Amino acid sequence: MSVKHTVIASAVMLLTMALLYMISQTENIYPNKPFSTFPKQIGQWRGEEHFFKDKIYAVLGVDDSFLANYQSPDGHLVQLYIGFYQSQREGDLIHSPKNCMPGAGWNIVQTAIETVDGFDADPDERKLIKLVLQKGAQKQIVLYWFQSRGRIIASEYMQKIYLVWDAITRQRTDGSFVRLIAPVQNGDSDSAWEDLKSFARQLDPVLSVYLPS
Repeated sequence: MSVKHTVIASAVMLLTMALLYMISQTENIYPNKPFSTFPKQIGQWRGEEHFFKDKIYAVLGVDDSFLANYQSPDGHLVQLYIGFYQSQREGDLIHSPKNCMPGAGWNIVQTAIETVDGFDADPDERKLIKLVLQKGAQKQIVLYWFQSRGRIIASEYMQKIYLVWDAITRQRTDGSFVRLIAPVQNGDSDSAWEDLKSFARQLDPVLSVYLPS
């Protein structure tokens, strides 16, 4: 990241924190349903729930979350993580994988905004964030977005702008982060990418049941 972009990102973050601090109204926004009831079967994908270590949850600052590894009948894998924040006024802001994954040893090989089609609620197209990560011989593809207060956002900058705007106009700073990861198996990046898109389409109606609009 260039010095200019670093300065801009820092300025946006500081402005966000300052404005949220100035707005002190208490928020009582919760998931529509607790994530403890999130389905382990999504389409043909069967999941097994997992948990981060406590120290990771402390860093994330989430109020509710769900982590599971899903497997298709043909053995393909997708990891799902959802983090819900009741309020982002007091420092617990949604974390971007662009900051977290390099800290875990993954190098960002590629980042892009991808247009994904085939969603029932938005049949034409939806813009989501794609990362290609590599650690030694391992490679994985990440697809993620911010789903906050009725919006699906594919930009860290726009996420913060909408956060400030909604804090002022709607007295809400709740938000959710949705991340999918597929390992690249046998060097087949295209297959991993198709798995992520397919899973995201099937996940979409389930999210609407759990996340407040």
